[in-house]
Amino acid sequence: MSYNIALNFEDGVTRFIQCSGTESVVDAAYRQGINIPMDCREGACSTCKCRIESGDYSLGDYIEDALSKDEADNGYALACQMRPKADCVVLVPTDSTACNTRQESYETEIVEVRKLSDSTFSLVLRGAGLKTLSFLPGQYANLQVPGEEQRQRAYSFSSLAAGSDTVSFLIRNVPGGLMSGFLSQRAKPGVGLSLTGPFGSFYLRAIQRPMLMLAGGTGLAPFLAMLDKIAAAGGSAHPIHLLYGVNMDRDVVETDKLEGFTKQIPNFSYAVCVVDANSELPRKGYVTHHIEPAHLNDGEVDIYLCGPPPMVEAVASHLRDVNVKSASFHFEKFAASIG
Repeated sequence: MSYNIALNFEDGVTRFIQCSGTESVVDAAYRQGINIPMDCREGACSTCKCRIESGDYSLGDYIEDALSKDEADNGYALACQMRPKADCVVLVPTDSTACNTRQESYETEIVEVRKLSDSTFSLVLRGAGLKTLSFLPGQYANLQVPGEEQRQRAYSFSSLAAGSDTVSFLIRNVPGGLMSGFLSQRAKPGVGLSLTGPFGSFYLRAIQRPMLMLAGGTGLAPFLAMLDKIAAAGGSAHPIHLLYGVNMDRDVVETDKLEGFTKQIPNFSYAVCVVDANSELPRKGYVTHHIEPAHLNDGEVDIYLCGPPPMVEAVASHLRDVNVKSASFHFEKFAASIG
């Protein structure tokens, strides 16, 4: 049986390989053109030591000088000995270029561009090559505006590819922005766009405890992809709560999808809050005003946050103020690009 192995490199590049349960990750990677650093192939050195972020695997044969019991207990393995028993995410402690690999690029065309609100576009792209695209829900791609060969913009996938030839994104409408101007003036079905990816260390990990998702504006996008993945996997045994914050009522988008997820994922709930004091919605203010003690579960919670830098800093400050240290805190900061 063959498994999907996501190799995440220090420079943010992710490459996926196929690995059978009878071959090592090093051998599978080498067979597919990726040279994970290694010296011995026999578990006697630590050159190929990686951290396994998720998945089931066997450690194989090695000596303790190469991998200590404490390291093995904390998710480390030697790629030359590790054999997967399920799909895995492997953190490789080097740049992708050192492994003779680079990120994949895909030629796509626009299927649909919609203005969901004054502040948000929805963009759907199609390309035959996308059928081979794999990414971890939460990751992003770089999109190149036609005629702007040296200028790319990063956007999180808002849906899973899963063998499909289409992908989608939520894109903030930035006045004077390069991508915003293209989407509002020149984008139409059939126009080509280059996509490079996936990138990023913000992605869904194995769900082992309650989860709190915090989205600011178009930071909702990666959570839609994560929830797609959770729903496709049959749901979660742990509670998942999403707090989605925007500035104005008119900025609220994709609540129909969120409602759909409440039916597909029994343990999922969400709430929307609006900064504008004149909002017609019941929750006003910032997301930090609506994080309840139950959401934090005395720290036994995984927090995922995607939003502008001030939001990330405000949430970190709030956790300090309430004296809660979460089991994990994963975040993606984004800032609007104009030029």
